[in-house]
Amino acid sequence: MSREQRVSRWYFGGIGSAMACCCTHPLDLLKVQLQTQQEGKVSVVQLTVNIVKKQGVRALYNGLSASLLRQLTYSTTRFGIYESVKQVMDKDSSFASRVALAAFAGSCGGLVGTPADKINVRMQNDIKLPLEKRLNYKHALEGLWRVYRDEGFARLFSGATAATFRAALMTVGQLSFYDQIKKTLLTTDYFQDNLTTHFVSSLSAGAIATTLTQPLDVLKTRTMNAKPGEFKGMWDIILYTAKLGPLGFFKGYVPAFVRLAPQTILTFVFLEQLRFNFGILPPQDKE
Repeated sequence: MSREQRVSRWYFGGIGSAMACCCTHPLDLLKVQLQTQQEGKVSVVQLTVNIVKKQGVRALYNGLSASLLRQLTYSTTRFGIYESVKQVMDKDSSFASRVALAAFAGSCGGLVGTPADKINVRMQNDIKLPLEKRLNYKHALEGLWRVYRDEGFARLFSGATAATFRAALMTVGQLSFYDQIKKTLLTTDYFQDNLTTHFVSSLSAGAIATTLTQPLDVLKTRTMNAKPGEFKGMWDIILYTAKLGPLGFFKGYVPAFVRLAPQTILTFVFLEQLRFNFGILPPQDKE
């Protein structure tokens, strides 16, 4: 069978996302730190220099274990559901149906990945806190255990509402738009199913996903980083963020895009290479 005919196995998305996050983790860390500061206008460059100067380059990879755990739960779930259902759908199914599928898959992934996402946010934010206030999780699994032991099981899923909505929008922006843009490009005489098409499609999908998700990403980060009892609920966090003005909901947009664009590009490039080399025949072709 030709490489182009192959389809992804359900777990390829999780593997591709985990591989991509190893490359983009420092950008994710910078994004989280910018989103959790309420005052001041520290630039991305200043923040990077401060971290490296005070704590060394390795500090930029703080929380990598949680980031990997998040991708292996969140992305494996959303990609797994989306790819599995898409492969049995009619090839002529509408874009709207793929958007609905992506939203459902993303919601499931967001819920499943919330505990790891919470630990990821805390570990990335830890390095900017005073020494006496740091949580000092050794790795993601210890972080999960300490939250469960010290704060209760429910705290593992604090921020799940924002995370679920964000994941739904993220998956719509990434998966359904990637498929649609790629499909459109392949109908022209200028593109083939190769790295160039994958790059253009994933870059466009990354820009769309960043714009759709940034307000919820800010709220999710603040919710997960909050101390118990700091906010009464989501509306309280919205009002707190609104004090910064409308742009407060897009705080960290530049590092978010700078991080998400490479993350999206690398994820789909890795995914397509896994599909080309280790993919399987579509269900209808097997018959």
